[in-house]
Amino acid sequence: MNTKARPGNAERLGRWLGGLWRGFVRQERGVSGWLVARGMPAGGATALLWIVKLAVLGALLYAAFWLALMFVFFIATAWLVSSSDEGVLEQSQGAEDEEHDHRKSVFYHPLSYSDDPDPRFEDD
Repeated sequence: MNTKARPGNAERLGRWLGGLWRGFVRQERGVSGWLVARGMPAGGATALLWIVKLAVLGALLYAAFWLALMFVFFIATAWLVSSSDEGVLEQSQGAEDEEHDHRKSVFYHPLSYSDDPDPRFEDD
């Protein structure tokens, strides 16, 4: 029996997300240092980075809002179509039964249906 426990999927995911976060923070410090080296005050660089972060967050929330709205619209449309089809099917099935007699079809054969005996196909 192995006494050393292997990391599970949740731990691997957490480590991967932590690595992404550390990489993001490292890049942010690099950009901030690059802006300060170009002559921007440190407070201005920090404010600019926060403005960029908030703009990206706003764009993501905007996109998520419209995606959720489209999802709700499609679900509502599908529900309306499915509920309206039931009534149409019930009406059309009743109308077809009254209007169309399958015995008058060119390819009618009594063995294909469980109908009353047809006098045209009586065995003599």
